[in-house]
Amino acid sequence: MRVYGLKTCDTCRKALKSLEGSDFIDVRAQGVPDAVLAQALKRFGEALLNTRSTTWRGLDAEQRKKEPLELLQEHPTLMKRPLVEKDGALYLGWTAETQAALGVG
Repeated sequence: MRVYGLKTCDTCRKALKSLEGSDFIDVRAQGVPDAVLAQALKRFGEALLNTRSTTWRGLDAEQRKKEPLELLQEHPTLMKRPLVEKDGALYLGWTAETQAALGVG
């Protein structure tokens, strides 16, 4: 299982605590593989973009018009977190639904 997020994100830390033994990928330092981003975008659509983030607010209107995949490749911190990959399935956020699907919580 892989958890994509930020090491400074409280929600990501909570997820990691519950998902012992998972691999953590800090998207700021390591990025997200293009194949994973494409799969996540197909599954979650624009919900994958965190439009309430500081990074989003720092973008100008022209940058915000870019395709979501391009934006996430350029600014991986725009991704809602955490993104959990388990057995080829993806889960977004640390909601009760995600926790139930992963058998934790």
